[in-house]
Amino acid sequence: MRLYAVETGRFALDGGAMFGVVPWTLWSKLIPPDARNRIPMAMRALLIESGDRLVLVDVGVGHKYTPKFADIYAIDHSQHTLEGELARLGFTAADVTDVVLTHLHFDHAGGSTKRLDDGRLVPAFPNARYYVQRSHWEWAHNPNPRERASFFPENYDPLVEHGQLVLVEGEQEILPGLQLRVVNGHTEGQQLVQVRYKGRWILYGADLFPTSAHLPLPYVMAYDVRPLVTFQERERFLPWLVQEEVVVFYEHDAQVECSTVRQTPEGRYERGETFRLIEL
Repeated sequence: MRLYAVETGRFALDGGAMFGVVPWTLWSKLIPPDARNRIPMAMRALLIESGDRLVLVDVGVGHKYTPKFADIYAIDHSQHTLEGELARLGFTAADVTDVVLTHLHFDHAGGSTKRLDDGRLVPAFPNARYYVQRSHWEWAHNPNPRERASFFPENYDPLVEHGQLVLVEGEQEILPGLQLRVVNGHTEGQQLVQVRYKGRWILYGADLFPTSAHLPLPYVMAYDVRPLVTFQERERFLPWLVQEEVVVFYEHDAQVECSTVRQTPEGRYERGETFRLIEL
């Protein structure tokens, strides 16, 4: 097995929303905001090469957005695109056999489909199966008012039309050493990816641990539909991250790709050793 970090582009979200009840005076020192109070965010995918399988975890925002949308979210593909990064690693979209979508918010699933010159929407990875939790699929098609702006059916409905969608039910191993873990605080049926690699666990943190600044237990996003459930899920994961020296792979941290987690004598969880995946 080989793992690769894939930078699909950058965007920005409101810093207050990203840190919930944490005061501006605290979070703004961790990730300084721009003039519109937005903090820079990566859209970092994980590519897993295992035997004859090439698995991509999340796909970034894609390229179907309008200029207005790009301005609101400061979408930036000037340095990185998913297609460009795959090519740099020696792959094409046709090589990808499996796509695991942690959830269907636009910054995680927008790159699942592409628009052809004639306007048709097709899967961006023509030979891949796309894995989504069934509970989340149903949730995304009946969104609550708080989440409605994050779901765009054009990002995922074409997967059904082309017979490439696989609905998963609960936690399971989808190939040797690659497990799905389900959490329900940020959104119903978010699936994290846990990979056994070089003798240790790698956890794709998705939106349970979006950045390394979000490791302290109370640092829960205001975007979460069930923040107290998120809190409980983090209480469950964090001791395991420390005890097993798990490497957390951050999807949204613009500066830190991976880190371990440590606990201070006072009981606070924080970032430990930082490194790039290639250094493992």
